[in-house]
Amino acid sequence: MKRSLITIPLTLILLESTIPLALAAPPRQPDKTEECELLIVGGGLAGSAAAYEALLAGRTVCLTEITDWVGGQISSQGTSALDEKATQRKLLYYPRGYLELRKRIEEHYGRLNPGRCWVSESCFYPYDGHKILFDILKDAAKKGKGNLKWFPATVIKELDISSDGKQIQSAIAIQHQPAKGTPPLNTLPLSRTIEDTYRYENSPQFDKTIIRFVPKKNNKSNQKPRPADWYVIEATETGELIGLADVPYRLGIDPRSYLEPSSSTEKGDRFCTQGFTYTFAMEATQQPQPQTMPSFYPQYEPYYSYELPRLASFNLVFSYRRIHSAKPNQPLPGDFKQYPINPGDISMQNWTWGNDYRPGTSQDNLIYTREQLQESGQLNPGGWMGGLRTETLRKGEENALGFYYWLAAGTTDSQLGNNVKTPYPNLRFVNGLKSPMGTAHGLSKYPYMREGRRIVGRPSYAQPDGFTVWEIDISRNNFRQEYYSQNLSPEEYRRLWATLSGLNAASVISGELSPEQVKPRSRASIFPDSVGIGFYAIDFHPCMEKSPPETPGNREREGTRKAQGATFPFQVPLRAMIPQKIDNMLVAGKSIATSHTAAAAYRVHSFEWSVGAAAGTTADFALKNNILPYQLVDDLPSPEPQLEALQRRLEENKNPVAFPNTSILNQSWEEWK
Repeated sequence: MKRSLITIPLTLILLESTIPLALAAPPRQPDKTEECELLIVGGGLAGSAAAYEALLAGRTVCLTEITDWVGGQISSQGTSALDEKATQRKLLYYPRGYLELRKRIEEHYGRLNPGRCWVSESCFYPYDGHKILFDILKDAAKKGKGNLKWFPATVIKELDISSDGKQIQSAIAIQHQPAKGTPPLNTLPLSRTIEDTYRYENSPQFDKTIIRFVPKKNNKSNQKPRPADWYVIEATETGELIGLADVPYRLGIDPRSYLEPSSSTEKGDRFCTQGFTYTFAMEATQQPQPQTMPSFYPQYEPYYSYELPRLASFNLVFSYRRIHSAKPNQPLPGDFKQYPINPGDISMQNWTWGNDYRPGTSQDNLIYTREQLQESGQLNPGGWMGGLRTETLRKGEENALGFYYWLAAGTTDSQLGNNVKTPYPNLRFVNGLKSPMGTAHGLSKYPYMREGRRIVGRPSYAQPDGFTVWEIDISRNNFRQEYYSQNLSPEEYRRLWATLSGLNAASVISGELSPEQVKPRSRASIFPDSVGIGFYAIDFHPCMEKSPPETPGNREREGTRKAQGATFPFQVPLRAMIPQKIDNMLVAGKSIATSHTAAAAYRVHSFEWSVGAAAGTTADFALKNNILPYQLVDDLPSPEPQLEALQRRLEENKNPVAFPNTSILNQSWEEWK
């Protein structure tokens, strides 16, 4: 199915100026108050999955989203190619809502992979991702007799936290809509609008509606007071509420330790997060098209590359994320480099040495640290502006537009040298409000975020400084390499192997067994409080060493890819979703308590759905049973009967909490290679 596409000259897409940063005006009275049992902030896959389960349970759900689409990765971020491991896909071992999403994609197009891409078994239009998922949410509300209150183009500005710091009592949000006589939403790129959306006052481009979210009133006079009247689920792409609520969190690279032994630094680096990507769509044409070089292209040209000799093929790069195939039944060769490109084919781009933007210093990091938030006044009452560096967003947009021009007309390659890159002029940049990305400028509505703020969980047995899922909990890495014995102290090295030894840990710690005598377990860590599953490789898009990222001759941060590689099928522990300090907030999506290395695997589509389903189910379970989520895990490793009841309910609802044959006695997962 192909729709009419509107194109705008590339040079008119991105204006150079941005709105200067300013503190928010004093709050005005809310225009309306909305009652919720769950306030879910962020409409990506995790937030949508939380809403899906809560709606099936009959709850009143308020769902806010900074863009006007649900779906995050599959829609507003443009990465509409489902990242899946072949072994998990073969068994279709996914949460029920994710399976429903896959089924409806197939029903909508008549095939699961309408783009015939090779990176995934399902590549499709981002605008259809939104439509399909929103229909799923509406159907869940109807089936479960829940109430979905959808608030697109809405950001959270302030949180009202109780005097003891333990409960979010209400939240103030700002919803924006075009001012009279101005262009529609999604006309300008995010960097031109984001700061305006966080200001209370109306502006030349936006009219604002101030919304106060509060718990739904209890109309039963005989009902006892509950420990929490509602739950707030943090499901944003960058961990906004974590920064705004000022709960403990991490950013960037963690210090090297026996838990994170492949870390590239002994001290850690908060500014080196994974790169973010503005995706875009491009269409193959019958005839060569005029290509206009953006004025900023020379600045970014030194960055672009096919990256590796085996990837140096335009056909390979075009077809790997093709979202529409003009000849869906055409035979395909076994070699990706030889995949045919037909006029009318549309490809979505998400390339490491292309439209990835990878800042890594305090001068250009995208996600502000706590200190930077404090210095900029964003932690002051009414001062929150989203917690992102707008200038870096703008440069990410330019970098993406420059990458399109490089694909069409470029002749340089920063990693492979001369005589590698040749132009491909039979190409059109696809933009317009009815285009796949749904924007006049052609870039995704929001960048694809691989890493944001990551909470530090509450102190737990074996982790007194706060619960975290670490590299060694999931990695298949060969920790017998000399690197580890040379870069860890003897004590740390022994602790590493004690952890990897599974049931022999005590013998290794005591010295009865040496690290060399230990046979490492062949599975991921098993968490007694698992409420979801995930399975994907540790996949890095590392930050660059120098600022700005496009500096000629710049390199990826040395050693960052040391941890990259295969994982075992892993679990989502409930403790990773419970922040410190606040009792009625749950964290879903990429901001759960994982290390920098683990987060590189805990970020793909099916994981986001699994953790979101767990969050929505846990919130409903806590309301129904008058218990706070942390009370489900506070006595571990002792038995927790109510936790077990929650896990049974998840399993009964076909939301797996473990992969088949998961047991501390099962040390081998060879069949999951």
